Amino acid sequence: MSFTCIPAAAAKQMMDSREVTIVDIRDPASFAAGHAPGAFSLNNSNVDEFIRQADLDKPLLVFCYHGHSSQGAADFLARQGFAEVYSVDGGMEGWKRQYPVSR
Repeated sequence: MSFTCIPAAAAKQMMDSREVTIVDIRDPASFAAGHAPGAFSLNNSNVDEFIRQADLDKPLLVFCYHGHSSQGAADFLARQGFAEVYSVDGGMEGWKRQYPVSR
C-alpha cells in the first residue's frame, strides 16, 4: 500500500464530492486552534483505536502543519490497510490560506 500527495484544492474537492475520513496529526493545542471541517485529532495514544474503528475503504486525508509529517503518517496508515490515503501538501498552514477552519 502507498499514499498520494495532493494539493489543498484537490483535498477540498474530494471533501465536497464524496465521503472521506480526515485526520490531523498536529498537537492538541494547534488542532483546537483550527482544523479542517470534520477532522479527527490523531496521535500516538489514539491511533490503534482509530485504526480498529475506521472504515479502511473510505478515502483518508492526512493533515499536519506544513505537509511533511503527514507523509510519514500517511505511509504508516496505508501500511495498516487503508485503501486510499492522501497527504495534503502544505498541511494546515496551506489549507488556512485558502479555506476556513473549524474550531
